[in-house]
Amino acid sequence: MTDQPNYDDILKQLQEKYTKIDQDTDDHLFGLLYSKPITYWDYIQTDALLSLQTQRTTLPDEMVFIAYHQINELLFKMILWEISQVAEKETLDVTFFESKIMRVSRYFDMLTTSFNIMREGMEVEQYMKFRYTLTPASGFQSAQYRLIEFASTELINLIDYRFRKNIDRDTPFTHAFEHLYWQAAGKDHKTGKKSTLLVNFEARYKDEFLRFMETYNTKNLYTRFKELPAEDQKDEDLVKAMRHYDYTVNIKWVMAHYNAAKHYIDSGIGDGEATGGSDWKKYMHPKYQRRIFFPDLWSAEELEHWGENV
Repeated sequence: MTDQPNYDDILKQLQEKYTKIDQDTDDHLFGLLYSKPITYWDYIQTDALLSLQTQRTTLPDEMVFIAYHQINELLFKMILWEISQVAEKETLDVTFFESKIMRVSRYFDMLTTSFNIMREGMEVEQYMKFRYTLTPASGFQSAQYRLIEFASTELINLIDYRFRKNIDRDTPFTHAFEHLYWQAAGKDHKTGKKSTLLVNFEARYKDEFLRFMETYNTKNLYTRFKELPAEDQKDEDLVKAMRHYDYTVNIKWVMAHYNAAKHYIDSGIGDGEATGGSDWKKYMHPKYQRRIFFPDLWSAEELEHWGENV
């Protein structure tokens, strides 16, 4: 009789695992003899993460601004991770769909409430000084946020409302790209000339955006929802979750961003313009661009008054 644990079952499972990928189990077991124990700081890459906050000025509150936006980008990454699972799911059911939508919504709920950090966490005088070192950069240039939009809804719902009648599924992606709602914020409204903000953004991301637009044209959240059986599309919990996501992203989060910007830009200090030079009030306020991911899930009256009274 011995108290020595029996590892036969575990070893068998390991052998099956490595055999499937044409690997020698012995090599991997020997590797365990020499590998270092994992630590929290190695696993999370804490040192690398905390070295990424590089200020351009000596003003202390710039650190708040940098770290806050980096946290946003990490949350955007998590959101895209959840959406991709819906997009790639071969057999999609209501329970799985709803669970992923609610995960994404919780991230955006967090993003929405976090704008209090931006609004109350920096001195106006400091922000209005260091912001000039950011020109012509802008939060407009968050590529991950654009990917979230492409992955959430059909492309037509992201087209500037003035051009929607002339664009359909047969429209080339390059043409549709030039008429996305956010293009207006990066162009001179009289001449149509693109700002440095937009030129830099497109030089870095346009090719990636076009590939992503084409990929998600047939597997964005809205399209996948429409693929569900008609009865499933009426599921109260799923519809509620999708409406919550739509409203949170396109009204609550946008308005939280708008109010934070207004707090600083309309403070009376500075020139009252966004760092990227956009007409930020019309670009950001939901009642102007009327971005709606899932229009069929809203009543005619709700659609008509979208973004009003907020």
